[in-house]
Amino acid sequence: MLQSKMRWNFTYEDSLEEVKPVNGLKPLTQQLLKNRGIIDPAHIDKFLHPSLEDLHDPFLMGGMQETVDRVKLAVQQGESILVYGDYDADGVSSTTVMLEALKAMGADCDFYIPNRFSEGYGPNEDAFIFAKDSGFSVIITVDTGIAAVHEAEVAKRLGMDLIITDHHEVQETLPDAFAIIHPKTSPNYPFQELAGVGVAFKVAEALLGRLPEELLELTAIGTIADLVPLRDENRLLAYFGLKALSRTERPGLRALKEICGVDGEINEETIGFTIGPRLNAVGRLQDAGPAVELLISNDKHEAMQLAEFINQLNQERQKIVADIAKEAEEMVLSQNGMNRVIIAAKEGWNPGVLGIVASKLVRKFDRPAIVLGIDSETQAAKGSARSIDAFDLFQNCMEVRERFTHFGGHAQAAGMTLPVEEIAGLQEDLNRLAAEKLSAEDYQQVLDIAMTIEIDDITLKQIEEVNQLQPFGVGNPKPLFRVQQSPKEIRLIGSRKNHLKLQFQKAKSRLDGIAFGMGELYQKLSPQANMEVVGELGINEWNGRKNVQVMIKDLKVSEWQLFDFRGSKQLDKQIPLPENEKYAALSFHQMEHAPHNIPVLSPTEMMEAERLDGIVVLDLPNRLEELGEVVNACKPGKIFACYRIEDSAFLKTWPTRDHFKFFYGMLMKRKSFNVRTEGEQLAARRGWDKSMVDFISQVFFELEFVKMEDGLLTINAKPSQKDLQESVLYREKQYQMKVEQKLYFSTFRELKDWFNAYMESVEEEVVNGS
Repeated sequence: MLQSKMRWNFTYEDSLEEVKPVNGLKPLTQQLLKNRGIIDPAHIDKFLHPSLEDLHDPFLMGGMQETVDRVKLAVQQGESILVYGDYDADGVSSTTVMLEALKAMGADCDFYIPNRFSEGYGPNEDAFIFAKDSGFSVIITVDTGIAAVHEAEVAKRLGMDLIITDHHEVQETLPDAFAIIHPKTSPNYPFQELAGVGVAFKVAEALLGRLPEELLELTAIGTIADLVPLRDENRLLAYFGLKALSRTERPGLRALKEICGVDGEINEETIGFTIGPRLNAVGRLQDAGPAVELLISNDKHEAMQLAEFINQLNQERQKIVADIAKEAEEMVLSQNGMNRVIIAAKEGWNPGVLGIVASKLVRKFDRPAIVLGIDSETQAAKGSARSIDAFDLFQNCMEVRERFTHFGGHAQAAGMTLPVEEIAGLQEDLNRLAAEKLSAEDYQQVLDIAMTIEIDDITLKQIEEVNQLQPFGVGNPKPLFRVQQSPKEIRLIGSRKNHLKLQFQKAKSRLDGIAFGMGELYQKLSPQANMEVVGELGINEWNGRKNVQVMIKDLKVSEWQLFDFRGSKQLDKQIPLPENEKYAALSFHQMEHAPHNIPVLSPTEMMEAERLDGIVVLDLPNRLEELGEVVNACKPGKIFACYRIEDSAFLKTWPTRDHFKFFYGMLMKRKSFNVRTEGEQLAARRGWDKSMVDFISQVFFELEFVKMEDGLLTINAKPSQKDLQESVLYREKQYQMKVEQKLYFSTFRELKDWFNAYMESVEEEVVNGS
């Protein structure tokens, strides 16, 4: 038995057999669409064949007309416009989209992104004063500004028109700006979940009076990197943006793709794991300006220099993250007990990477995490937070808003600044809120499983059809499937042997499984365990050959496991016994040494012992029932068969009645026979083993057919009438052979079936009331 690490949530009810064919799709694909609420043929067709014509009218968004009129006036009058952005991938791409739209209108414009370390998140008074002094009369924020109440007053005082475009959560008070363009302040707008770059794209569309398809590739980057739901407009922007990005002629993006080794079709994973992190890395370590310069660059040489610089920054960022994450994990583990909401804070931590560190803590400890860097001079703690599905970080932190100097974000991610003296109180408040709102199950990561499938249902064509649901992401998750099958092969891979590779086979169908970072499970898995794995289906292409595979996210074994070490030596090195589980060794013949020095118990002691995770069987019983009773009483989750045989009865020729008849007839003729001096010769003549001569002699002596003295056999004048079965020695040898046959010389499957019979028998008796 092996428990899954995560909680499995089965999101489907119908079986594939109940799915009626629609639009020529396979039942599995239809079920995935149904899980997403996409059922009728017209809706299915629209989802699988997106069209830019389905984008909403940008003028349905509040503040749009006022913004277009003001920008056009600025262009006519030669006013300077400042695009004020944010330092993450969404902010950088939003800034670029707005800049290029304004330039296409002929506007005099520039951009400004605050420095994360010296200015912090969002608009600030000093930056606005600098903008005024630099001659700007209009400021357009992108991906930021919805909480800039004070800064809006500053802009008014300075005589500048502030236009806010944002998508972050709306707080109690809206800024008094010239215009606010935000889906959630626009009740007439059909879709509320645009990313910052999505809002900027809608503004660009309104400003230009056309759909700016040349900006779709930038819009896809911010939309996917910011983890907004890939539904409705976001799906359209990501879908067509990825296609544009795959064939982009933009020098900056081409250089970045080349540096990253990205070629061919780009999907959402390319953004999430390659392009997005590099654009984010700039603002995490320094001023984010080079990221915007890369995206707007028209010079190939300049673009390549910027791409190389940004890639180096990302490598530096990775090292900083690893170092801080290690410190933060040690800090959490050193605390007395685990807090319901983790808060880790320390001087010197780079605030630019703390969101990534928080994400790592959430994955490791399965609970919300806040990671703060402390400024020793100001005694301010600044950082980021990430959460679990069941804990709305934004709403819960808003309940204790008074503790923060600055706060903003979403349900699952937030940024904050607070005085150091407020950290302990915040910890106490969030622990209380989590205790009130969360159950024990809420702390366990959840895998939403789309379907249980058979190996022979997993084909290249089926996976290609499933991929029509791309791009996958929040709101349109990449489907997870459960597969139940005993693996044909399990092995460790990777330079550090920390990954698992499994191969499943059913008839002619084969499925490879890769479980990254699960190498520690290798010793916990019996080679032929009836395994359940949950993972994403994919296609592995190598040397021109395509094979189906499953990228395993979690696995479990629901039944007990048999580990077969029969006949092995050096068991201490071979047998895996996890430290957090309880084991005992079983010996029928008072053996003293067991692998890893676990306690050795007799059958009686074993049956009286407290619940064990597993038992190690050191030697063979005299009767099969002796072992069966122990197994039945203990019901262990794991059985390690570790016994060896030095002198096998099963492998030796078992004497038949004809063998006994011949031997007795020989004695009748000769009257005497010396087993010690003549046994070898007789065995050689008859093609027997010498041990068989000895055994027959001992059985005859026990049954009083012969007398024996110093190896000399003589016929008993009045032998008793007895059957061979009356010989204890004969029966013991039969028992020994049967034990060896069942427990030692059987196949793995035969041995597992034998143990199964004893695992199940008592439960059946109890159910029947006997």
